[in-house]
Amino acid sequence: MTQYMLSVHNDPNAPEMNPDEMQPIFKAVDEFNATVQDAGAWVFAGGLQLPDSATTVRAHEGDLLITDGPFAETKEHLGGFWIIEAPDLDAALEWARKGSIACRGAVEVRPFQEEPPES
Repeated sequence: MTQYMLSVHNDPNAPEMNPDEMQPIFKAVDEFNATVQDAGAWVFAGGLQLPDSATTVRAHEGDLLITDGPFAETKEHLGGFWIIEAPDLDAALEWARKGSIACRGAVEVRPFQEEPPES
């Protein structure tokens, strides 16, 4: 089976939700997580802190540059992810559909690169 990353993208300019507004989303995501686990598709998942907590490390020609902040300036940022196993892209897209409903956000689906055959 192929592993896929289902990445949740958030808009930093969206109005901030209060804890009461967030509770139904947390509950829906918990239920989605349990469904993925029960189906045997779960590898692992996690939510991320906001981009302003990021540190970017760049190594170039023997020099190391460490800067505060995310690598890319974008309209959206990676808020969390699931790593799942699915038999094909269609199955991964179905998990992403359910995850998008649960977290009320956009979910990008991307397969992991296949490991080169051992010689």
